[in-house]
Formats: sequence, C-alpha cells, structure tokens
Amino acid sequence: MNKKKVIASVLILGMLSLNTMPAFSINTAPQKVKKQKKDEVSKLDYINLAWWQGFNDEYLNEYILKAVENNYDLKIMTSKIEQARQGVKIQLADELPSLTVGASPGIAKMPRSTKSSGSFIIPMIASYEVDIFLKNHDKTKSAKKVYEVSKLNEQAAYLSIVSAVGSTYYNIVKVDKLIDIQKQIVADRKQIAELMKLRNEQGITSTSDLVQAEKAYVLSETDLTELERLRDNLLTSLAVLIGDSPENISEYKRISYDEVKAKKAVPNEIPTEVIVSRPDYKAAEKMIEKAGIDVRVAKKEFLPTFNIAGLLGLMTMSGMPGGMSWENAVAGAGIMGLLPVLTGGKRIANLKIQKAKYEEVINEYRKTNITAVKEVNDALSDLKYNTEKYQKDMSALEKEQTDYEFAQDKFNEGVISKLDLMQKNEVLLTTQKLAVSENMNTYVNQISLYKATAGANY
Repeated sequence: MNKKKVIASVLILGMLSLNTMPAFSINTAPQKVKKQKKDEVSKLDYINLAWWQGFNDEYLNEYILKAVENNYDLKIMTSKIEQARQGVKIQLADELPSLTVGASPGIAKMPRSTKSSGSFIIPMIASYEVDIFLKNHDKTKSAKKVYEVSKLNEQAAYLSIVSAVGSTYYNIVKVDKLIDIQKQIVADRKQIAELMKLRNEQGITSTSDLVQAEKAYVLSETDLTELERLRDNLLTSLAVLIGDSPENISEYKRISYDEVKAKKAVPNEIPTEVIVSRPDYKAAEKMIEKAGIDVRVAKKEFLPTFNIAGLLGLMTMSGMPGGMSWENAVAGAGIMGLLPVLTGGKRIANLKIQKAKYEEVINEYRKTNITAVKEVNDALSDLKYNTEKYQKDMSALEKEQTDYEFAQDKFNEGVISKLDLMQKNEVLLTTQKLAVSENMNTYVNQISLYKATAGANY
C-alpha cells in the first residue's frame, strides 16, 4: 500500500477529530500585569476632595470617604469598566494572528487490509485575517470608545453619589435642629392648651378657642412625629450611600446645626466652559466618535476579506519509520479572499441601523448640552435665591426676637398674660424653623452646583 496515502488518510482522520480532541489556543496579544494604568484617575480626583474639606466637618469627610470606598453602585461601575477593558482586549485579538494546537491519538484500518495502525497526530493551525481595509482596527477603536465612556460614567457616578451623601448629611443636620425647635413648640402648645382649658373653666375663653388650642397641640405632635420619621429615612439613605447596614444609624455622628459655620461664597456667574468638563458631556462626545466609527465599519462590511491560513501536522504511526519527525510532517499554507454576495440585505440593514444610531447619539449630545446648561443655571439660581431668602428670614427672625423680648418686658410688668407671651414665643419658634430650613438649603444648593459643574471649585 502506498505509504503516502496512508499518511494522508490518517492525517485527514486527525483533522476530522479536531473538534473533539484536546486543544489550546495561543493568543499573541501581550499579557500585562494588573496594575494602575496610566490613564486611570484616582477616585478621589473624581470628587475633588479638597472642595468637601472646605466645609471643615470631619464627620462629613468621613462619610464621603466611606461612600467612595463602600458604595455598591460605585463598585458596580468599577465592574462595568473592567468588562469594557476586557472587551477591548477581546476585539484586539481579532487583529492578531491565532494559533491552535491539538493532539489526536487514534487507530485506523485501511481498505482491503486486515491490519489496523495506531497513530498520534499533533496538528497546528495558524490563521490571520489580513486587515487591509482596517475594519478590525476600527472595531477595536469602537471598543476603546466604550471603555472611555465607561470611565466617564464612573466619574459621573462618583459625583452623583458623594453629592447625595453631602445633601443627605446636611438635611439630617437640618432635621435635627427642626426636631429640637418642634419639641419646644409642642411644649409651648401643650401649656397653651392647658391655660386655655383653665380659662374656659373660668368662663374667660370660649369652648371653640379651647378646641382650636387642643387641635394645634395635637398637630404639633404630629409634625414632630413626621420630622422624626423623616430623620430616620434620611439616616437610612445615608447608610445605603456609604454601604453600611441601616441597623447602625443610631451610631451616626454629625455636626450640630449651631456648629455649622463654613459656607462658600456665592458666585455671580459660572463660565460656560465648565460644561465641557462634565463627564456626561465628554461621554456624549465619545459616543458620537464611536457611532462614526461604527458607520465606517458597516460600510467596510461590503468589502472582501482576506485570510491567510497555515497547517502543520506532526504525526507518527505504527510501522512508520522515522517517528514524529519533519520527514513525516504534512504542511501547507494559503490565502483566501471572500466577498459576500447575497446576504438577504443584512449588510444594507446594518448600515442603515448604524446611521440611525449616529443620528440618535447626535441628538443625545445636543440634549446633554442643553440639560447641562439648565442644571448649572438652576443650581446657581437656587443658590442665589435661597441665600437671599435666608437673609430675609434672618432679618424677620431678628425682628421676632426683639418683639418677643418686648413681650417679656410687658409680661414682667403685668401688662400681658402668660398666654400672650407663649403665643409670641410660638411665632418666634416658627420663624426660627423657616430660617433654619433656608440656611441648610443653601448648603444643599452649593452641593447641587458642585455636582452640576463636575466638582469645580465654585
């Protein structure tokens, strides 16, 4: 029997078994040790920690750092970035040659022969798509844009989370103070109701006035309960933001309202250049670039592809002299060009889809632009408005304080009753609540402006 025919037949059997035999692929892409990449930015750089430190509040800074380290939404974003990074590597592999090596032990019996022969084949197949039109290279560039967008989305997530931490923290400080004031109002209204009851028993006050006083007392207790509920909800929200268990909210420390003094200056205007520094604006630009690349790739799908393939089979079989050596090897190489002709309109439809996506991201970019301008303008406007309102509330509070002091003098002189004095005190406490709310709102407005300007120092 012709020995060459035997070798070729056994090698063909080995090739047919290639899909079931043990095999491994060698990727020629360089492997990098996991370390900090040059284009990676510190997470603290995302949030401009120095801006937060300007409030001189150690508790707030501690919560900010805990959120950066433990927030689960941020951890999810980090995982998405890693997925996008590996997606780039996967796409880059398509630009590089691949080599598949296998091993196939077998036994064969040739026609018109009663003997069988054992064999062992090591086939090696190399392939490479010649990227003449840079289609695969463009696909890699598109994947890199996805990676860049994922990093910008992470930055936006960090700004959003720490802004939520700051706003929640100052709302808790506000509610703490409101609860203290409300407790005074409850005590005041309780005494008013008791005095009204005595006056009603003496026939001095009508039953209708007594009912109104008792109703006001009950409503004040309801308001206190609502404030306490709100504080618990805010503390629970803070726990989620910093990645902690809500069971620990009773241990959360914060500054008292009377100790809150550090307040940033209100800017007169914000330059429009700040818009381009926002991560969502940058991400929208990257998406336009990606969409343009995807359109280009869709057009290149109409062009032919060229593949270089090579085969080397090392084999040995019983009765074959020379063992597994070069003289018993089978090798071959070739290049093949392919041009899809009939695909049922698939390529045309894909091109139209990519063009439609390009128009979509263009509109998303425009929407992002005007939304960013609106957010900056709204944040600055709210800050100015609430600052002005707080100043007016403080002016009203000073007048109420003076009026209450006059009432105290009149009470001491016996000109007015204790009931009149307590009603004046309730008005003073109510005005104080308004001033407290507007004051803390200005801090929340500053944080909103911080978020809208991507952590800029304003």
